[in-house]
Amino acid sequence: MARNSQNVCKLCRREGMKLFLKGQRCFSEKCGINRRDYPPGQHVRPKKSTDYGAQLREKQKAKRIYGLLERQFQHYFTVAQRQKGNTGENLLVLMERRLDNVVLNLGLALSRFDARQMVAHGHVRVNKKRLDIPSYLVRPGDEVQIVGDEKITKKATDAVEMNKGQSLPTWLEATPSELKGKVIQLPKREDVPHPINEQLIIELCSK
Repeated sequence: MARNSQNVCKLCRREGMKLFLKGQRCFSEKCGINRRDYPPGQHVRPKKSTDYGAQLREKQKAKRIYGLLERQFQHYFTVAQRQKGNTGENLLVLMERRLDNVVLNLGLALSRFDARQMVAHGHVRVNKKRLDIPSYLVRPGDEVQIVGDEKITKKATDAVEMNKGQSLPTWLEATPSELKGKVIQLPKREDVPHPINEQLIIELCSK
C-alpha cells in the first residue's frame, strides 16, 4: 500500500499539480506534493511550454482525477456539447455526477479507486436498488447507500471516521451513521473542488 501511495504522489509531482488520486488525503497536510513540490528524479530539465501542451495537460489532468479512459472522456464531451449552457461547465458537472465520485464525496470511501471498487462489486444501492455501474449519473432525489457484509461496512465506516471534518459538497446530504447520502440538487461549477481550467480542454477538444 505504501509503495502504491508513493507512486501516486510521484505522478502528481511529475505533473506538477494535485490530481486528487488519493481521495481526501490530497486535501490534508499528508499529501505528498505538499511535502515535495518538485518532479521526481535527479536531473530535471524545464520543459518548453506551448498552448497545445497546456491544453493537453489540462485534459489529461481531468481524466486522471476522475479516472476516465479517452473514450469515456470523449463521450462526456459530446454529451456536454449537446446540452444547453457552457460546454466546459457541463463537462465538469457530468463527471461530478458519476456514482463513484458521489460515493467518494460522501466520505464513504478513502479514494476514488475504493469508491469505484465498491460500486463495481455491487456494494452500493441507489434508491434501494443494486447498481454496479460506476459511471451512472446521479439525479436529484437519488439516495446512495453502502450495503454489504461486515468487511464492507467496516471499510465504509472507517472511511467515514477518517473523513470527519472534511467539507461536504452543497449538492449532497450525508447520513454517516447509516452509510448513506442523498443528492439534493445537481452540482454547479462552483461545486467542483478540483483546479481544472475547462476552457483549455474545450479549446483542445473543439479542434
